[in-house]
Amino acid sequence: MSSVDKKHLLTARQMADFAINGYLKLDELVPQELNEAAYKEQREFQGSGSVYWNESKVIRDIFELPQVKGALQSFVGQYPVYDHSFMHIVRAKHLKGQFYHADSVIDTRPFGYDIQAFYFSHDAPDEMGPTLVLPGSHLRKVSNGSIARYKNIVGQKRMVSKAGTIGFLHHGIWHCAQPNYTDQTRYVFKLRLRPGQEQRGLFNTDDYNSPEVRDMFKKAYHLWCGDEARVNQIQIAKFWRFLCGDDKVDTSFEGALTRMGQ
Repeated sequence: MSSVDKKHLLTARQMADFAINGYLKLDELVPQELNEAAYKEQREFQGSGSVYWNESKVIRDIFELPQVKGALQSFVGQYPVYDHSFMHIVRAKHLKGQFYHADSVIDTRPFGYDIQAFYFSHDAPDEMGPTLVLPGSHLRKVSNGSIARYKNIVGQKRMVSKAGTIGFLHHGIWHCAQPNYTDQTRYVFKLRLRPGQEQRGLFNTDDYNSPEVRDMFKKAYHLWCGDEARVNQIQIAKFWRFLCGDDKVDTSFEGALTRMGQ
């Protein structure tokens, strides 16, 4: 993947949002004419969802857009490795949802991650059942469906989206598809990429230690963590060090990492 202009890379605030929540939703990132072309193609497509990436020029054109490439480069660098892709389809009035899962077995990388891009070619309102995610769960490593027994968790969010939105998800985030209560079929295309280089300092690191960014981490608490909310916040602070490429920046609770000599 060729390098993009710095203006297309994610900002420090955007990357901090990803570090804290485990996903970043960029609304209406793709121009409407491409959305309309992709939506038409998806409705007419008769093949397997696993081959859509190879057979669709429009979906590849979308992922060649500078603003899309810039986001991907910010996560996995200039040399990403294709892992897999799939066109997910939830038919109208399909009232059964998925169980909570993470798209991975337990990963041995301390902080490295794959990125999963979820592209919505059409509006996906709440009643259409867009993907449900649990913010902040990306660093709580689990093995795929081992969390299927959990149903509704405080703080969970549906990725309600307008056409052209792409959600970029850490591969470890807990998520699940939701029932579609509408009369229209829901489509979402997922592309998963592995990093081809170390994932440090890949975004626009200007202001990564600014007061505005540091303030975001002061609020990086997720209610579902309960008594472990501070522990999770410290893990997020470690993740931020990794992403920034700065092993001294400390956004942890009361400077815990520095106090512990880390």
